[in-house]
Amino acid sequence: MKEKNTKTGEILKLENINKIYKMGETELNALTNVNLTVKEDEMICILGPSGSGKSTMLHMIGLLDTPTSGKRYIDGVDTSRMSSDEMARIRGKEIGFVFQTFNLISSLTAVENVELPLVLCDSCNERRARATSVLESLNMGHRLHHYPNQLSGGERQRVAIARALVNNPEIILADEPTGNLDSKTGKEVLAIFSKLHSEGRTIIIITHDESITKIVQRVVRIRDGMIMES
Repeated sequence: MKEKNTKTGEILKLENINKIYKMGETELNALTNVNLTVKEDEMICILGPSGSGKSTMLHMIGLLDTPTSGKRYIDGVDTSRMSSDEMARIRGKEIGFVFQTFNLISSLTAVENVELPLVLCDSCNERRARATSVLESLNMGHRLHHYPNQLSGGERQRVAIARALVNNPEIILADEPTGNLDSKTGKEVLAIFSKLHSEGRTIIIITHDESITKIVQRVVRIRDGMIMES
């Protein structure tokens, strides 16, 4: 694990975040005065129905977009007005993404997909060793050289989790990680997140699935772009 920020214990902080999208002459308030602090080693879910602002929260937390106003801190660094390139550099080091649709590249094997975040920072041999190690830790050592279409949904999500972990990020950000899985496989994936949290990972899950509230430390409910409970 990375060395922790011992000054505040905060890994993410959103201060009075507003996000307004302009659609011609119309303005859409996607987020309104959002305040949220996530501490190191915490596991939370951001819960809300369709259209509640969850996707915009994902974009804010994941440095995929900039706020219209307000401050956003990642590990104590103000990222509110960074350029796209600056956000991409921090995103690559600090945040590991797990997507509902897996987002695996069909022409690459499992281990090659997991290697992708390391392409710019490590030698070929080290990349392969690290990717293999993470996959093995998720009981996927026997599927290293299989392509996504040769894997079950649960196996593909394990590969996606391994890809999120391989760069040892500060935050694991999961977007509807059980959305494309049957209930049994979904429970297995959530058990992986619980284990990762017990090992000291900071995990933020964006979801509409109430069952996920049972495994997290804190539930942040969002509706109409506003936090209703945290």
